[in-house]
Amino acid sequence: MPLIYSSTPKSPGNITDAYSLEVSVKDIAALTAAAPRILPGSTISIPYLPGQDNDARLATARAVRELGLVPMPHLSARRIASLAELDSFVKRAVAEAGVERCLVIGGDPSTPMGPFSDSASLIETGVFERSGIQLVGVGGHPESHPVMSTAERWEVLERKCHSIGMRGMTPLIFTQFGFDADIVLTWLKALRERGIEHPVRVGVPGPAGIAVLARYASVCGISACASMWSKYGISLGKLFGTAGPDVFVDRLAAGLTEAHGQVSLHFFPFGGIAQSVKWIEQYRARAGHSRQ
Repeated sequence: MPLIYSSTPKSPGNITDAYSLEVSVKDIAALTAAAPRILPGSTISIPYLPGQDNDARLATARAVRELGLVPMPHLSARRIASLAELDSFVKRAVAEAGVERCLVIGGDPSTPMGPFSDSASLIETGVFERSGIQLVGVGGHPESHPVMSTAERWEVLERKCHSIGMRGMTPLIFTQFGFDADIVLTWLKALRERGIEHPVRVGVPGPAGIAVLARYASVCGISACASMWSKYGISLGKLFGTAGPDVFVDRLAAGLTEAHGQVSLHFFPFGGIAQSVKWIEQYRARAGHSRQ
């Protein structure tokens, strides 16, 4: 399947035209139920979570492909025990599930299980291009990072994107989810000013209970102070309610210009896949009506 990206969003109506979803191994049944309502050819990223083996991840990738969607498995560098394991997984993913794209991350463990200390070391093996991978996703960090300074984050991102491109593949930048669209817009502007023109998928929390959002933010090290909750449209006096990303996506879409480059959305369905897909449908309908 060719790697196709939509044009740069200009309005709230088309920023959801090429969205992707993050779906774990345990959520494949929910994805199957929601698949008829998901845009055909949408990318489904499959996180590399502890307690799930490679066979389960590959089965998920095959199921995603059979649903008419595009699987994008994650590779967690510090959780991979050997070069042979990496090579086997990527080759099987290509052969068994038609995988053409992967997302590489460092992973949570502080001590690597094998020879890979970071995502750059995965890229440098040459396994991806030799196996037929066409696109490699890497992380972008509009907010802080637990171990890297701002200067280090830019240097690492530039180096990884350059390495991917030099190997004949396409870089795609995924950001962690956040709650402040202005921070994302500022980061996108800085990204382009540094000459990094690759497409970006901005992480968006799907609709979920506010307490659930707060928990995920805490686990992932995402800043969520009172002022940021307010900018996301959440009152701290209503922590038992449910919140969707309407305010965040509206602000992001309204602020995007040609200078921000090619941007689309990547949803983390914290409140469930069905709820995220329903929100996307309603948002697209509302945005389409507003243009009439």
